[in-house]
Amino acid sequence: MDFDFTPEQEAFRAEVEAFLDANDDPEVFDLTRENMAQIVDTPKRRALMKKMGEQGWLGITWPREYGGQEGEGVYEYILNEALAARGGPQIGKGVGIIGKTLIAHGSEFLKEEFLPKILANEVEFAVGYSEPEAGSDAAAMKLKATETSGGWILNGQKTWTTSAHFAEWYWVGARTNPDAPKHSGITLFLVPLDHPGITVQGIWTMGDERTNDVFFDDVFVPDEYVVGQLDHGFQYISQALDIERFTMFTFSPVKQRLDLLIEYVRTASRDGQPLKDDPKVRSRIARLATTAEVARVMGLRVVDASVKAEATGGAPPTIEASEYKLFTTEFSKVLADASMDLGGPGTQLRVGTEEAPMVGRAESTYRYTVLDTIGGGTSEVQKNIITRRGLGLPKNF
Repeated sequence: MDFDFTPEQEAFRAEVEAFLDANDDPEVFDLTRENMAQIVDTPKRRALMKKMGEQGWLGITWPREYGGQEGEGVYEYILNEALAARGGPQIGKGVGIIGKTLIAHGSEFLKEEFLPKILANEVEFAVGYSEPEAGSDAAAMKLKATETSGGWILNGQKTWTTSAHFAEWYWVGARTNPDAPKHSGITLFLVPLDHPGITVQGIWTMGDERTNDVFFDDVFVPDEYVVGQLDHGFQYISQALDIERFTMFTFSPVKQRLDLLIEYVRTASRDGQPLKDDPKVRSRIARLATTAEVARVMGLRVVDASVKAEATGGAPPTIEASEYKLFTTEFSKVLADASMDLGGPGTQLRVGTEEAPMVGRAESTYRYTVLDTIGGGTSEVQKNIITRRGLGLPKNF
């Protein structure tokens, strides 16, 4: 594959950068929120996404019949990486998980209701897979959906739903057939989050971000809001997670933190000696820079595989996405450790502390990077996918 962008792709990147320069706002772009900066959770962030929708950038890879451009996935990659490099909100759940699943499997009713709103950024979604006893194992979900006249009654609980306190709609999986095998009997629903039977309770993470428990008490969902075929929800969730593992874990913030550490090492001293002259420090920085380049290329490999899959009508690149997600998020933790070690005791000062090494960025990074190895499927789940689907090893290996 070619790791260089074409002149057309470089021109698009320049166009995106110019757009971001023109819309720069510290209330919209915040690098210190790390990967959580991608969430569209404030009016100003929604306004920026709406402007991107007006540019035609929220449906680049969608079919033209649904308002898209039928463009290559590399353009979405360029857009998301540019946003992530500034700590800005990104395209993800609406365009990727919900939009692409509805295009592939949704009814005409759901397409007509939601696809135009997604392209105009007039709706935000929360995604509900995890449960108290089914975190990364989506197939173990127990939220109960009972069939009734004209629809379904949902009872139970979801957890770790990051956007539930500000989103309008809930993209949620529930068990519609308890007698079916574990990976069957699950159906996807779209549910308004202002339904009187839904209760949202906040959970504050070690990264200073809010996620939520969501409780269902006799929540009625009409048949029209069932996504795709009954009992086929796990298949759709698996396909959507392939998209999430790549689009929601961008490389740009990792590179930005590496550059910040390198600049600190270049100018800092320890015991009166320049840190950059220490051979052990130089060796560690070299390893970090080399590993970062591997992560970047692995991301481009996912883009290349996605483009080829779109051209042939194939499935998303499951194995490549899991390899990228596993490698990059685990490297992000290694980089956080290095920033704390090389910055010394001062890195324990809170982010934003001017006199702290790297203005305290190492401290927030250290807390946030743990979250990245959990969201979108834990590192252990990614290893299982790679060994079983990529290497063909048995479950009990």
